[in-house]
Amino acid sequence: MADTFKRMTTEPIPKLICRMALPTITIMMVSALYNMADTYFVGSLGTRATAAVGISFSLMAIIQAVGFFFGHGAGNSISRALGAQNPQDAEKMAATGFFTAFSIGLVIAITGRVFLSPFARLLGATDTILPYARDYLSCIFLAAPFMVSSLMLNNLLRFQGRALLGMIGMTCGAIVNIALDSLFIFVLHLGVKGASLATMISQILSCIVLFIICNTGQDRVPVLLRNCELTLGKYKEIVRGGIPSLLRQTLLSLSTILLNQAAGPYGDEVIAAISIVYRVFLMASSALLGFGQGFQPVCGFNYGAKQYGRVKSAFWFCVRLSTVVLTILGIFCFIGAPHIIGLFRKDDPEVIRIGARALRIQCFTFPLAGWIVINNMMLQTMGKAIPASVLAFARQGLFLIPLIFTLVPILGVWGIQLCIPIADLCTFMVALPLGIAVLHKDLG
Repeated sequence: MADTFKRMTTEPIPKLICRMALPTITIMMVSALYNMADTYFVGSLGTRATAAVGISFSLMAIIQAVGFFFGHGAGNSISRALGAQNPQDAEKMAATGFFTAFSIGLVIAITGRVFLSPFARLLGATDTILPYARDYLSCIFLAAPFMVSSLMLNNLLRFQGRALLGMIGMTCGAIVNIALDSLFIFVLHLGVKGASLATMISQILSCIVLFIICNTGQDRVPVLLRNCELTLGKYKEIVRGGIPSLLRQTLLSLSTILLNQAAGPYGDEVIAAISIVYRVFLMASSALLGFGQGFQPVCGFNYGAKQYGRVKSAFWFCVRLSTVVLTILGIFCFIGAPHIIGLFRKDDPEVIRIGARALRIQCFTFPLAGWIVINNMMLQTMGKAIPASVLAFARQGLFLIPLIFTLVPILGVWGIQLCIPIADLCTFMVALPLGIAVLHKDLG
C-alpha cells in the first residue's frame, strides 16, 4: 500500500495516467464487446432478432447502473481512504459495497424472471420482436447478480490502482462470450437464446475470477464478509460517490426505452438501426470512459493527499488528449458510417441507410464528450455529489428525454436521429461552467 501511495502521488502525470488508463480502456471496451458481440452474431438471424438484442440494451444499462453505483460509490471512498493511509476503512467499505450489490442483483433476477413478458414490452418489444426478446432476456436476468458483482469488483480494483488485474477478469469473460456465441448460434443452433446463455456464462466466470483476484495478494483491499458493516455512514458514502453513476446509467436506460418505443411505429428496421448505432457509439464512448476511469484513482489519491496541483494537471491532460482522439474518431466514423452499420446487417439496405445517417449526425458532437466525461468523473471522485449529479442527470434527464417527446412527433425518424447530438451539445453547455468553477474554487 505504501508503494501504491508513493507511485500515485509522485509519478509524472502523463506516464501515470496512461499506465492507469490502458487497462481501464480495455475493460470498458470489453464491457461494450459483450453487447457488440451479441449484436454481431445475432445479426445473422435477421432484423427482428437484432432488434430484440437492441432493446435489451436498456436492461443491461439498468444492471450496469447498479454495479457502477456500488462500484463507484465504494471505490471513490476507498481511493480517498487509501490516499489518507486508512486501509481499515477501505476494507470495510469494499465488503459492504460488494455483498449489498450482490443482494440487489438477486432481487433484479427474481423480479425479472417473474415478469419477463411485461418487462420485454416495457423495453420496447413489438409483437413481432417479443418472442426473440423473451428468449434473450431470460438468461440476462439470471446473470444479473454476477453482472452487478463483476462490475463492482472491477471498480474496487481500479480505485486501488490495480486496473490491470480487473482487466484480466473482465477479458476472460469477454473471450468466453465470443467463443460461446459462435458455438451456441452456429453449431448448436440455439438462436437468440444461445447468445443470451453465452453472456450469462461469461458473466459468472468474470465474477468468480475477479473475486479470487481481489482476495489474493497482500497489496489489495480484500472483500471479506467479516468486514461488512451495514451502517448508515457507510451507505451515505456509497450514495455520495455512486449516485451520479446511478443517475447516468438509469437515465440512459430510460431514454433508450423511450427511443425504442418512439421508433416502434416506424418499423422494426428503425429499431434495429438505432440499436446498432447505440452499440457503435457505446464502443466509442467506452474508450473515453475507460480513459476517464484511469484518471479517477489518480484524482482520488491526490485529492485525499491534498496535492491539488496534481489533480488539476491530470484533469487538463485527460481533457486535451481525449478531445483530440474523439475528433479523429468522429471523422473516421462519419466517412465510414455505411460500412460500419453494414457489418451488422449487410443484407438490409434500409437499416444501413437509417443507421448511417444517425451515426453521421452523432459524429458532430463526438469532440465535446471529453470535457463532459472527465468533468463528471472529477466531480464524482472529489465527492462533489450535487454538481456531479446535476451533470450526470443533464444529458438524458434534462435534454434527451424531453427532446424525444418534442422532436419525434414533429420530425419522425429525423427526430429520433437528432435527439442525441442535440442533447450532447446542451450537456456540454452545462458541463462548461461546472468544471471551471471547481477548477478555480477547489483546485486553484
